[in-house]
Amino acid sequence: MSQLSQQMKHRDKEMVPRVLVIAMFSLMAASLLLVAYAQWFDVPQRGVVNQLPIVNERQVVFESSREGVSTVYDLEGNQIAHSGDELQGFVGVIGIALRRERTINNADLTAPVTIAERNNGTIVIIDPETGWSVDLLGYGQDNVAAIAGLLN
Repeated sequence: MSQLSQQMKHRDKEMVPRVLVIAMFSLMAASLLLVAYAQWFDVPQRGVVNQLPIVNERQVVFESSREGVSTVYDLEGNQIAHSGDELQGFVGVIGIALRRERTINNADLTAPVTIAERNNGTIVIIDPETGWSVDLLGYGQDNVAAIAGLLN
């Protein structure tokens, strides 16, 4: 056997050391045991966002197509936003997400959704039809402003 083939044979055996494999599976087992313990003994959850009080809210109706175009109406039927307008693209993203959630849950696609502002200034979208909600944190200033503009 050539020196290169012997080198490769030896290298293949040592690609992943046995100690590393044992450590990896031990870590997985420890994680599983910690989660099981927390579930079985009702350990209180930590790191869960508290639902702060709502200071301003408005109900609107999203009308979204499969192509990603969304129009938002107030309860009187007046158009207040369209995803094709400048800086309103995120309205289309929310409209598609809402449409998908309602389709999955066989909910009414034309039912109103609540857009609200919490007392710390964050904006939240709440769908009473499905229980779906999204706090708009980390979506970018322009995107949040597009949805916050629907409150006026």
